Amino acid sequence: MEIGCHVSISGSIDKAVDNAVERECSAFQIFTRNPRGWHAKDLSDEDITNFKSKLKSSKINRFATCAHMPYLPNLATPKKDGFEKSVKILINEVERCAQLGIPYLVTHLGSHLGTGEESGIKRLVEGLTKAGETKNDVMILLENTAGQKNSVGSDFQQLGEIFNQLKPTKKFGVCFDSCHAFVAGYDLRTEKKVKETFDEFDKYVGIKNLKILHLNDAKGDLGCNLDRHYHLGLGGIGEKGITAIVKFANNHKIPIILETPIDDDRDDFGNIRKAKEFA
Repeated sequence: MEIGCHVSISGSIDKAVDNAVERECSAFQIFTRNPRGWHAKDLSDEDITNFKSKLKSSKINRFATCAHMPYLPNLATPKKDGFEKSVKILINEVERCAQLGIPYLVTHLGSHLGTGEESGIKRLVEGLTKAGETKNDVMILLENTAGQKNSVGSDFQQLGEIFNQLKPTKKFGVCFDSCHAFVAGYDLRTEKKVKETFDEFDKYVGIKNLKILHLNDAKGDLGCNLDRHYHLGLGGIGEKGITAIVKFANNHKIPIILETPIDDDRDDFGNIRKAKEFA
């Protein structure tokens, strides 16, 4: 089983590997930069060498690692300057992942800001296609959304329609977030419902395109559209559902990444232990 969590790069980017090893991860996710800003300093040769060296000695399979896009870019925005800045950052993140040897970059799909799904999706596909022209082996993963107002990609049929427009196909895959799917209306509370949900996902998107699974319980209820992650087994999905999702990911050899909170109830260590118990 390849399982881990989002880890900090505070201090230097290679510290991410130390943090992953400390948490007994066999997979992990990072931001390659400050996720709340538009600008990032270039990765130095030392950063790249240290990250790759530590990853190799850690015995964590690099194909169980991914990076996540920062928060500010919006690939579906109707604002021309915002769209251009967002695409520029996406391309830059793809290049940073290539430098570090990280094979996957997870991206949110953005908000059309009230201009309609059709126009938002058109811009999204345009931006993703531009990033897909980069000459490296990094795959951009589209993450299903929680169904917030003006967002796109929470519905599997729509996510599949977006995904199938992207070329070249080898540059794109999908990241499934369990919290997002649940609050978007896909029931994941029992083994039967988990199977039904992934059958529908396979119909429209394709399990073969699923490269990373974000394993998060949900603070909210089924279909509430509240994007609030919670501790495994303690949220709306619950233990039976989380267990079935873990087993599905293991059966399909899909790396599992936790993005659960850290508070008085549980931390990364506790949630990773719990996920392994469910497995």
